[in-house]
Amino acid sequence: MRNKRNATITAIVGTVVLVVGLWLIIRNIGVPGLPLNTLAPFGQQAWDIQNLNYWVFGVAGLIFVAVEVGILWMVARFRRNKDDVDGEGEPVQLHGNTPLEIGWTIAPALLLAVLAVFNVQTILALDDSSSDAIEVTVIGQQWWWEYRYDTNADGAPDIITATQAVIPVGRDVNFKIQSNDVIHSFWIPALNGKKDAVPGRTHGLVITAEQPGIYEGQCTEYCGLSHGVMRMQVKALPQAEYDKWVTAMTTPPESPESELAKAGEALFVGQCARCHEVNGLNPDSKEPFTYAELPSPNYGDDVNSSLSSKNAPNLTHLMMRQTFAGSLLDLYEGKASTEVVAVPDGVPNTNNLKRWLRNPEEVKPMDPLNNQGMPNLQLSEQQIDQLVAYLVTLK
Repeated sequence: MRNKRNATITAIVGTVVLVVGLWLIIRNIGVPGLPLNTLAPFGQQAWDIQNLNYWVFGVAGLIFVAVEVGILWMVARFRRNKDDVDGEGEPVQLHGNTPLEIGWTIAPALLLAVLAVFNVQTILALDDSSSDAIEVTVIGQQWWWEYRYDTNADGAPDIITATQAVIPVGRDVNFKIQSNDVIHSFWIPALNGKKDAVPGRTHGLVITAEQPGIYEGQCTEYCGLSHGVMRMQVKALPQAEYDKWVTAMTTPPESPESELAKAGEALFVGQCARCHEVNGLNPDSKEPFTYAELPSPNYGDDVNSSLSSKNAPNLTHLMMRQTFAGSLLDLYEGKASTEVVAVPDGVPNTNNLKRWLRNPEEVKPMDPLNNQGMPNLQLSEQQIDQLVAYLVTLK
């Protein structure tokens, strides 16, 4: 009786696992709104991966069902009853059956060889890019992502931004992925698979967005304290809107007008410029600028290097982004934080900026004494108000 009960339980559990697994897969295929759903493609490369998944998981699913049915049949057919006698009625042992062993060795090998053809075709297709592809250098940092654009093809970046990359819809973008510290992994599941960012190496990743949107991503290689909140975004815009974004990003921000913002600018130069850059700080200059022409901040001997990572985001056009702090906090309130527009326009989320400046380590796990993350500068509330008033002008 116990053997029959065990066989029944095994059959029920196996059936439930199979049904739940199939339900989870089918339920998530093509469902939008799930930020890290690799089963909802929105780009050619993601569709190539999805089509490969149909073949691989289809074949694997059939094999899984066949194996599970075989196991359940054997459990039911050869179960031991209380009246069984040892040595009687046991199944014939097939160990040493050469034809059978050769058969179940060759059959999987042939099956894998067929799947390998589709796999290799997909890998080659993922590396294809058009002649007019945009090239963006992606640099993994602890714990945020930097993007460098050379839009005028002169060999020097004329746009440097962080957290949120912007691309045109329907056009190939070749991401050159690097790392400044440890191994990270870049992953925007709706647009392509994962690609590691390895110190000293450059790995290519081609993405093409088929429609406007903000596509979420996550670092998928453990890289330290804030790995779990090292997020990234890719914002896809129509070509005209993308051109508008490029123009805005290559134009110096307006100089601050209010006294509070001017005090914040002076405070930024004295405090924040040890790590961050804002290009074109000259308030009298409204001419286009390039990052290559402007010097990096001067880290003097009097600066405590243990409190300055010197690898902080460039804030020249901070408010052109919609998130900051590794895409953990919104820069705008309400819908403005998720609108697919070239130039974000909404009410700045000053509470998030103040919260970050007040105590960064309370928001995001970091180790600034080891050059990992932003230190707490012990700013007064008045200084925080001044800095926020200046930062919201960087657009």
